[in-house]
Amino acid sequence: MEDPRGGAELLVAMAAGDHSAWCDLEARFGQQLWSVARACGLNEADTADAVQGTWLRLLEHLSCIREPASIGAWLSTTVRREAMLIARRGGAESALDTASHPCEADPASAILEADEGRLLWQAISTLHEPCRTLLRLVAGDTGNQQLAVRLGVPAGSVGPTKARCLDKLRTLISLEELVP
Repeated sequence: MEDPRGGAELLVAMAAGDHSAWCDLEARFGQQLWSVARACGLNEADTADAVQGTWLRLLEHLSCIREPASIGAWLSTTVRREAMLIARRGGAESALDTASHPCEADPASAILEADEGRLLWQAISTLHEPCRTLLRLVAGDTGNQQLAVRLGVPAGSVGPTKARCLDKLRTLISLEELVP
């Protein structure tokens, strides 16, 4: 369940060492950060570096965020800057040409993708175990053998369990689309 605290309250709690506040902020904005960084044309490893760098910047600037209630916008801007910095350092020609860089070309797509991701993760969070954990691990590109070990189930049961969980998620999403 998502923490009902607002951005300002979360930042204060985080500064006080409240681990649950960090977890809630990551749950709220983690997928958005990944979407924005991917929209900048980075590969998976560089995307992970941009996201990790963003969380580090937040930690470094935790006490001086001017508009704590707008932490989502701050995080999006920061991850985009981190992604562009990584792209420039990588020497990619398209990264040096900011006019044609995907990160600059279509920010609306990144926002829409992030919103869709947020809705997807909200739907996943309503599923019961083991589906919730299994789908989170699948999203992290964890292989079936690793899934079996992490979930403590036989390797042969991962595929059928994954299929059932995806069916439940499809049903849940289709029901939510019918609700106005």
